[in-house]
Amino acid sequence: MNRERTVSITPRTLALDGMFTALLILLGMIKLPSILPGAEFQLSAPYAVCLVAGVGFWRYLGIGVCASLVQLMMGTHTLWNVLVAMVFRVAAGLVVSLLPGKKWAMVLAGPVGTGCARVVLAGVLGVPVLPLLGAAVPGMVFTGVCVALLEPVLRRIPGMERCTREG
Repeated sequence: MNRERTVSITPRTLALDGMFTALLILLGMIKLPSILPGAEFQLSAPYAVCLVAGVGFWRYLGIGVCASLVQLMMGTHTLWNVLVAMVFRVAAGLVVSLLPGKKWAMVLAGPVGTGCARVVLAGVLGVPVLPLLGAAVPGMVFTGVCVALLEPVLRRIPGMERCTREG
């Protein structure tokens, strides 16, 4: 019999989710510059991919929504920023969730999420998609490499136990 799992909200998960949200916001504010305009790299991308593998898709999505709401309230994001971030979160999260425990899926999830977000951004701005995707390639490569390096480290953090078994 296939029963839907109930998620219990405990003080521990609430506190962890708050910390995960704060870290997602902080890492999103740190951008490594690039020679090419629009090719900067956000440190939140590899963290987000490891986070979805660690806490599960729905909890990760809730953390992302909270992060976006905080950034909207602080005035550091607009609705367009939130749209692009949510496209990344859903696309990357689905790749990791549909292929649980697969290291290659985690490495590819960030670039897939970034690619989907750039396609949406091109549509919003009314510009060609290829220049936006081309500018994102260095960041996509860096995200994949960082995920491979971060995942074993983040798996040891309490609350990130699900890194190898998504449910």
